[in-house]
Amino acid sequence: MTTLKALLLGLAMAIPVAVPAAERSAVRALKITVLSTMLADGDELGEWGFAALVEADGKKILFDTGAKIDVVQKNLQTLKLSLADVTDVVLSHWHWDHIGGFMTLRREAMAKNPAALGRAHVAAGFFDSRFGTPPRVELNRMIATRPQYEGTGGKFIVHERAVELQPGVWLTGSVPRKHPERNWSGDMRVVSAAGEREDTVADDMALIIDAGPGLVIVTGCGHAGIVNIIEHARATVRPARVHALIGGIHLLHASEETLAWTTGKLREFGVDHFIGAHCTGIETVWRFRAEIGLDRARCVVGAVGQTFELGKGIDPRVIAR
Repeated sequence: MTTLKALLLGLAMAIPVAVPAAERSAVRALKITVLSTMLADGDELGEWGFAALVEADGKKILFDTGAKIDVVQKNLQTLKLSLADVTDVVLSHWHWDHIGGFMTLRREAMAKNPAALGRAHVAAGFFDSRFGTPPRVELNRMIATRPQYEGTGGKFIVHERAVELQPGVWLTGSVPRKHPERNWSGDMRVVSAAGEREDTVADDMALIIDAGPGLVIVTGCGHAGIVNIIEHARATVRPARVHALIGGIHLLHASEETLAWTTGKLREFGVDHFIGAHCTGIETVWRFRAEIGLDRARCVVGAVGQTFELGKGIDPRVIAR
């Protein structure tokens, strides 16, 4: 009987339950600024990577840190932004193009404030070993970076399931793969306590902001599958429409069938604004604009310095306008 009770309890914990309306906190002020992606205006730098600064009700969170060690740092300078007052950084998954500026940004920010970027949020499996084709060289740079970061006084927080970081701001934790969205590239292997297997990037997670008009979702690559991510967010936070979807969703290699299925599901959810950055694919952005029913003001290719602001929408800057 004890075993049966434990099994039922485990199943209950694995099934996301939406937050009751009486207990839900909606974010009232929100601004998201793209700090790293391939397209850039003027003095900013583009790169194959992603990072964004999220400002929600007066508190800031850094989401990913770009690919190269100094690109986000330089873009912050030209955009006249600082991370000195940002205590939390979210790393969406272990891939090099999302963690490259991590230690550079930590060291620079903590010179002004020792607590800056002092908490790093990752999903379960983030520190597992990864290998490609022979020779078997460790590909997960964060294994070596971990003691360096902790040596500065930083702390990693590993999330297995969804968690509310602050009122109305959620991390998905590891996302259930209900739909078979094979939303990753290559033939990587992962080695964990469960043994060796294909790396499906199980540590991929997204940031969910519960705003008045709906959910705002920020993704790094969306390797869990954007439909899986949205369904998990709607089941965990509330079954609202997607007011804004921002970041990479790794559909650059998607087939016609995959794009048609994905746009169909997004039409069902309802999407008001879309910034398709990093690995989304330009064709994907055009397809979403046409098939979800968005216009050029509400659906753009991501560019460094772009912003989404609650109540104002997208500021695309120049090159992506």
